[in-house]
Formats: sequence, structure tokens, C-alpha cells
Amino acid sequence: MPDPIEIEVTRGNAVESRHLVAFAVTDADGKLVLSGGDIDQPDYPRSSVKAFQAIPLLESGAADTFGFDEADIALACSSHNGEPRQIGAVARMLSKAGVSETALECGADWPIYKPAADAMIKAGQVPRPIHNPCSGKHAGMLAYARHNGMPLAGYVRPDHPVQQAVEQALSAFCGVQASQAPRGIDGCSVPTWALPLRATALGFARLATGRGIGSGRAAAAARIIAAARAHPYMIAGTGRFDTDLMTAVPRVFVKSGAEGFLVASLPHAGLGIALKCLDGAPCGSTIAMAVLLRKLPIWTADEEACLANFATRPVLSRKGEMVGEIRAAP
Repeated sequence: MPDPIEIEVTRGNAVESRHLVAFAVTDADGKLVLSGGDIDQPDYPRSSVKAFQAIPLLESGAADTFGFDEADIALACSSHNGEPRQIGAVARMLSKAGVSETALECGADWPIYKPAADAMIKAGQVPRPIHNPCSGKHAGMLAYARHNGMPLAGYVRPDHPVQQAVEQALSAFCGVQASQAPRGIDGCSVPTWALPLRATALGFARLATGRGIGSGRAAAAARIIAAARAHPYMIAGTGRFDTDLMTAVPRVFVKSGAEGFLVASLPHAGLGIALKCLDGAPCGSTIAMAVLLRKLPIWTADEEACLANFATRPVLSRKGEMVGEIRAAP
């Protein structure tokens, strides 16, 4: 078994901590291009698979029925910051679908973006479900349910037709029977299925290429990739790895999930990537993704230079002084 990527955090001239990252890179036929660590151990990809959760919204025609634009499609795949522009866009998605904000079953949460949360506190406001980073995905699920005449209440339950459609899409992309996979409940109350990294990487290679999933799903996948490229801010937001990397290198689709899971689709190379920082540290997964992307001989000189900027990160003191570095181990 090839070794995982080791990410080290330094402080001064000593290594303070180390993070091991398992990874798989495959093409749309499932051929393994690169791997490290145990890629057959099931792991919960969490929010990294929101693109697959949005497939029924597009494949069914619901997105077109309600006039969802590219920004809306990107939000349906997002873990947004809760910035005012993003919250306003989610509210418009719900309005287009004729669904009340009270139908959201993702749970209330403060915005990830601290200035947005601080502004709410200063104004005496409390968080609502629309501020949850998954509210765009939930708005998309509610639109799918409304379009298909399904009950809105309980759309997050594993036995609801919305989640059954998501399970089918996940199975088709990743080449698995998700119904047989370990299943848990994500932080936003929808099901999450534990899959091997090898299978998840295959899913994102198929998202990149449209191969092996049928014409309807291939068209939906292409629209998701295009929406993310056009609106990377809606996928995450200010200061977030996903948004910053896709802005710097638009040929990459990347999406993070909780507990150190991270995926990428590379349409121009026909590849998919899935990786998991074994201790759940996001600093390990993001640096590892940049390192892994740089290993692939598929970039222009300008893209390579941009990716190099993401392959290390300074460790700063409270005064903003550089006191260490996060990087791949030698």
C-alpha cells in the first residue's frame, strides 16, 4: 500500500504536529492513477458530495421550472459562509420555488463568516436555518420535492423520496450500492453514506466527464461544473479554500467536507480526486489537495504557479507574524 501524504505543522525550527492524508485519483473508468493510504476503508464524505445531492434538482427539470440560474445551482452545491449576499440568494431560491423559509429542516446556525455573525449579534438577531451553511442545498431539495409533488415535511429523512433520489444518484456516480453502505446523519440532518475513497474519486471523475452515468445525469453534471466555475464565491465564500482555489485555477472543481474530507473534479484531464485527513484536520486536507494537484502533469505554467501558492500556509501569531508553516513533509 503506497504511503499517505504527510502534512507537517512547524513552529520555529521544530515540527509541532503531523497529519496523514489518504487519497485516490481515478479516471472515469475507475483506473487508479495515484493513491496513498487505505483507499478501500469507508469514510463519510459529508458535504463534499453536495454536487451529487444536487443532481436530482437538475435532472428532474425542477431547476429550470423554477428559473434557477447558475448562482442558484452553485448554492445548491455549497457550504456557504452565511454572508449577506449568499443568504439573500438562498431566500430568492426559496421564493422562486414557492417555499417558505420555515420549511427548511437543516437547523439554525450562526454564519461561518465572522463579520456576518458579528453584525447579526450587534443587531440583536438570532440565527435561523437559512444561515446554516447547508441552506442552499436544502433549498434545492425543497424545490425538487415541490416540483415532483412530494411532501415537504420530513424531506431530510432517509426514507423520503428526496433522499432516495440522492441515494440513487450517489450510487450511479460512485459505482456502489449506497443502500448497502454504512449510513449516518450529517450535521444538517440529511443522510450521509460512508464510501471508500476509490469509489468517491470515481464519482468525481464521472462528474468531470459525464461518462458512465447516462445522458441526463451527464448534462446535470456539466451544469454543476459550469455553475461552480462561474460562481466560486457561492460554493463557500470569503477566505475559504474552495472559493479561493477555484478562483485562482478555474479548471478545478473542488469541494470540502467536514472532518478533513476533500474532493476535486478535473474535467480537462478526466480525473476525480478524493482524500481524507485521517485525524479530521482541515489544514491537512487542503494542503494535501494542493500538493496532490501539483503532482499531476496537466497544468499550464501559470496554473502550476497558482497551485504552488496553496501548497504551504504560514502559521501566524496573534500579531500576524509568521512563526511557522504548514507544508508537506520532505
